[in-house]
Amino acid sequence: MSTTEMDVDPPITTTKPTKSSKFQTLTQTTIRSPFFSYAHLSLVSPSPSQSTPSLDTLTARHYLTSALRQCLGDTGASLAIDMLLVKGTECWVRVPREDLAAFAAAVTAYPGHGVGGEEQVLMRVVACGDWLGALVGREGEGRVWG
Repeated sequence: MSTTEMDVDPPITTTKPTKSSKFQTLTQTTIRSPFFSYAHLSLVSPSPSQSTPSLDTLTARHYLTSALRQCLGDTGASLAIDMLLVKGTECWVRVPREDLAAFAAAVTAYPGHGVGGEEQVLMRVVACGDWLGALVGREGEGRVWG
């Protein structure tokens, strides 16, 4: 066997060990579509001279059910609404994600609800979306940038 026909091992290359990261990802998940959407609503009076009464859970649900029934009929009245927080004249609700557009349209189109004789109040959609954290963050945005 001649020296030109010998098997020669390829040269071995060595690499320096890389520094490991200080942070380690244990698990990573992507939520593609949430099951629920959220809405921030406010009770307002059309005339500035009238005082706006405060809300409680039953009154807020009654106003929302009236708006949904007038716009969407009995199907709208049967929409699943979870009252998350009712405070003063504002409330936070959770609705199924696929019903958010119909819910917002019905509440926006509702002309108002008579309270105690001549007073009329209506619910205003302040914000709505799929992520509650984004809506809560918007609430204080006016104080920061205003």
